[in-house]
Formats: sequence, C-alpha cells, structure tokens
Amino acid sequence: MKITEIAKQFKRVNDLSDPLFLLYKNDSRKGVQAIVRKVSNRIMKNNEKITAFHERFRYENTIWEKGVTYIAGVDEVGRGPLAGPVVSGAVIIPKDFDVITVNDSKKLSDQQRRDLIPLIKQEALSYNCAEISSQVIDEVNIYEATKIAMKQAIEGLSITPEHIIVDAMSIDIEIPQTKLIKGDSKSISVAAASIIAKVTRDDLMIKYSQKYSEYGFEKNDGYGTKQHLIALQKFGATPIHRKSFAPVKNLKS
Repeated sequence: MKITEIAKQFKRVNDLSDPLFLLYKNDSRKGVQAIVRKVSNRIMKNNEKITAFHERFRYENTIWEKGVTYIAGVDEVGRGPLAGPVVSGAVIIPKDFDVITVNDSKKLSDQQRRDLIPLIKQEALSYNCAEISSQVIDEVNIYEATKIAMKQAIEGLSITPEHIIVDAMSIDIEIPQTKLIKGDSKSISVAAASIIAKVTRDDLMIKYSQKYSEYGFEKNDGYGTKQHLIALQKFGATPIHRKSFAPVKNLKS
C-alpha cells in the first residue's frame, strides 16, 4: 500500500492497541515508520492530557462521594494590576463534564481560553462572574475586595452550591469550603472558573483601553508595564486606577 494511503488510515487511529500498529510496525519504509512514530506520540500525549484531566477531578470526586450534588469552583483574576477591577468566577460543573483541555487559565493562551468559554458554558450547570471596582478596592483593600467578588459570584449562581472549592481563600458565606493552594491547577471546577473570570476581565480591560488609549490596557490588563508606567507619569491616573497601589498613590497631584 502507498504511504499516502497508510497515512490516511492512521488519521482515524486514537488507540495504541489499534491493529494498524501491529500491521506496520515492521514495515521497512522510513516514511511508514515516521507515520507510526508520529501517531504514537500523538496518542501518548493525548492520553497524558486525559490522565491529568481526571487527576484535576480528584477533589470534586471526593466531595461527590460524600453525597454532595452541587460543587462550585471559585477563582479570581486581577489582584495585582494597578488598574481595573478584580473579577471572580464561579462555576458548577456536572459529574460528566468532559472538556479535557480546561486547565489553569494562566497555562492557556488567550485564544485557547476564548475557545473554551462556549464549551464550559454549554456543559456547566451554572456559572457567574462578579467584578469589584478599583474604588472599592481602595476603600477595603484588595484582599477584602477579592473575597467580596467571590461571594457575589457564588450568590449570583442560578443553583445554590452545597460545597465550594476555592483558590486559597476563605469566603464569608455559610457553605462548606475546600481551600486549595494553586486550586486552578488542581481542581477542574476552579480551573473553569479561572477561565471565565480571566476572559471576562480581559474584555473589560479592552473596553477601558478604548477610553484610555494611552495606557495599553488591551495588552497589559492593567499591570505595570513600561508603557503603562510612562503613561501614568505623563497623563496621571484614570478613574479606574487603584489609588491605594504604588506607584499610583505616589503620583504628584
């Protein structure tokens, strides 16, 4: 059989036990062996992703086994920037959630996150985002503002969760909580929440960049990049800047 025909056959192969591997593993043609190696590597990488995906279900599975039905993953985005709100996401996923590419939003590209949003929303039982403005951040501090955002994200869900998995915070709400350090890389529901929160905040900063074009918010998300700091010195702070954060608070009025 021609190598091109063999390549077509291997396109449908997704299992290392497929008979095609046995059929062609001893084929002397270099082109055939290259196809076998390429497909084998693809399958092994995909299997690794599936294994990692199931590992990120570990905390949810433990809680579900105790009879809990609705678990909300909660995460925030935007604690560190000099400008813009802090945004929290909350997501309740079903037991058969199968979007294996959901992971910590920081490990994904912008396009990967945006591609995942409709998939997460389609499969989630409920999801919600809440944002807390820079003015409130200045009034209560970023830690308290983050907790407020998380609480509001949970309270805005269409289903009241029976348990919460949260990324290294304690939320002032009467629902049992599991607190995980780096929860967005350990829990699939927290990862889903981190993606929704990240894309929501990114879109807000893009809108702000249209109003305050000098600061490059569409690229820096409000973080203190060189362009942002130069603009701060030249044009001063905008209404969305956090006046309690250095170097914003050190600007001469």
